[in-house]
Amino acid sequence: MAILVTGGAGYIGSHSVRALTKAGRDVVVLDDLSRGDKSVVEDLLRVPLIVGGTGDKDIVSGIFSSHEIEAVMHFAAYAYVGESVERPDIYYRNNVTSTLSLLESMVEHGVRRFVFSSTCATYGEPSSIPIVETEPQEPINPYGASKLMVERILADFDTAYRLRSVSLRYFNAAGADPAGDLGEHHDPETHLIPLTIDAAHGRRDALQVFGDDYDTSDGTCVRDYIHVNDLADAHVLGLDYLEADGASAAFNLGNGQGFSVMEVIDSVARVTDHEVPHEVVGRRQGDPPSLVGSAAKARDELGWNPKYPDLDVIVEHAVNAR
Repeated sequence: MAILVTGGAGYIGSHSVRALTKAGRDVVVLDDLSRGDKSVVEDLLRVPLIVGGTGDKDIVSGIFSSHEIEAVMHFAAYAYVGESVERPDIYYRNNVTSTLSLLESMVEHGVRRFVFSSTCATYGEPSSIPIVETEPQEPINPYGASKLMVERILADFDTAYRLRSVSLRYFNAAGADPAGDLGEHHDPETHLIPLTIDAAHGRRDALQVFGDDYDTSDGTCVRDYIHVNDLADAHVLGLDYLEADGASAAFNLGNGQGFSVMEVIDSVARVTDHEVPHEVVGRRQGDPPSLVGSAAKARDELGWNPKYPDLDVIVEHAVNAR
């Protein structure tokens, strides 16, 4: 039996494929390669890759017919907040409609376990920090709204078809595999830590800091950075939880502590021993001031304990992989 990993050629998906194979699991990757790297799957991870989209029912049904799939781990989604504000149509089509098509195919083929890559963006601007799973979900951008729609679909599919799911609402994925051969390479790159590293090494112009007038300690946005390998481990634990007949549930994945943009800049400067040129520009639409999560539920029910909670370690691993 194998695990189907959609979006397995992407950043978090590829790290999760490695975690699955290390756990002795057989893996099949489905990725349309619009934002993934074919060579990572075929040359580095060495698992089967089917090129196609999750909304293509013929391709998805073909995978279920030709492989013994016991569960699906779903990463295939667009994930840029700013882009979602500018192009909500492609976000709802790809993140919601294509996921619905995938779930329908799962039901048709009797596959009943689903680990979903969700997001803290479903909470919008939380009323309290750290965020717990019972916090009202009121997203303030189409990206978060699209992920929340899928969570609601999953609840209904559990009721109607007994398709059980784990939704992992994680905060800012960061870092890279400590081996240094698997990292974060987006085109365009939008994540703060790799952008800051590139600015420190002169590979790009001054880093843009989007606003310094937020209600935070230094006026810049605060985020909870989670090492990508810790996220990958949580997805494997989510699968184990479902295989042990766990009920459908959502879990936050966070370190419980936040770091501001300026604190990230300081960390990169320490690790690289280079100053980070930066400039403050206007706020970015759709950015809440602070997002920090409580992972108490994941620790208690999944047994998840992050190995790399230290920001400097996360940055060091990211530097080594760039």
